[in-house]
Amino acid sequence: MTIIGAAPATGRRRPRSTGRRRWTFDRVSLFVVFLVLPFLGYLALVIYPFLQAAYYSLTSWSGFTATQDFVGLDNYARLLGDDTFLKAVGNSLTLLVVLPLLTLVLSFALACLVTFGGSSTGGVRGLRGSSFYRVVSFFPYIVPAIASGIIFAAVYDPSAGLLNGILTGLGLGTAEDYPWLGDARTAMIATVAVIVWTFVGFYMVLFVAAIKGIPAELFEAARLDGAGRFRTAVSVAAPSMTGALRSAYIYLGIFALDAFVFLSVLNPAGGPQNSTLVITQQIYSTAFRQGRFGLACAMGVLLAVITFVFVGLVFGVGRLLGREKKAEVLR
Repeated sequence: MTIIGAAPATGRRRPRSTGRRRWTFDRVSLFVVFLVLPFLGYLALVIYPFLQAAYYSLTSWSGFTATQDFVGLDNYARLLGDDTFLKAVGNSLTLLVVLPLLTLVLSFALACLVTFGGSSTGGVRGLRGSSFYRVVSFFPYIVPAIASGIIFAAVYDPSAGLLNGILTGLGLGTAEDYPWLGDARTAMIATVAVIVWTFVGFYMVLFVAAIKGIPAELFEAARLDGAGRFRTAVSVAAPSMTGALRSAYIYLGIFALDAFVFLSVLNPAGGPQNSTLVITQQIYSTAFRQGRFGLACAMGVLLAVITFVFVGLVFGVGRLLGREKKAEVLR
């Protein structure tokens, strides 16, 4: 008896799916090209040189000999008692705190202005001519760091610099022939100003993109509730772009621990009283001027440790704050 509408029986059974993916040539080649080769390159170009530097840090290698005499932890003990190196560590940590803070605060403020800092009537929009501001603020980032350093070294020149000329023209006679990079009180401040000027526009563009991803209804609701621009930025924009802020802070922090190009151009010798000397400058001087590569590698290992600790703290604090926020929502 045949049931109307039923498919005729053919006597064949469908093969059961085993849940295993067949390793075809396309799948294997994709796996090799996009995973295996980059991983091998990472091992060869990042992990192996770091392990090699860690080994050299335990030797007294001069950099130009075929053998390396093992000295154990003597290089690290020497660094802990070296006042110049400790001064460089202090300057690097100062940049790690100050540089990201200033850059991100200014970038975030500018991003808020060009996205929702315009007229308080009508739709939510930025300042008039915001596109022009984006282009102008981003321009310093495309200038090479070495060129920016040379330009501002001329701007800070005590006798013929633009800055002293402008301040003297405004009636500030004390600024005449003032050595901004030659005074220990202002050398680091002048250097930080150059780096902030370079990076503010780049991170402003990143934050503008992050703010554009926030639903416009949130900004409109904040305006209806009577929130001003500052309150909107703090209560609406900042909490919605924590990921972008954290990533930007990590990138800037890693750069602050380096900053070799700017500091080498503006103050090649480390500034007056080593006021702008950082770890990377000390590494370069120890390795290539003094010929103590083993000691320089020990400095590099300590710099890597500081970098790892910094990144770990940022991610740890971010996760902790995220858990607290989820707990408050659940309550």
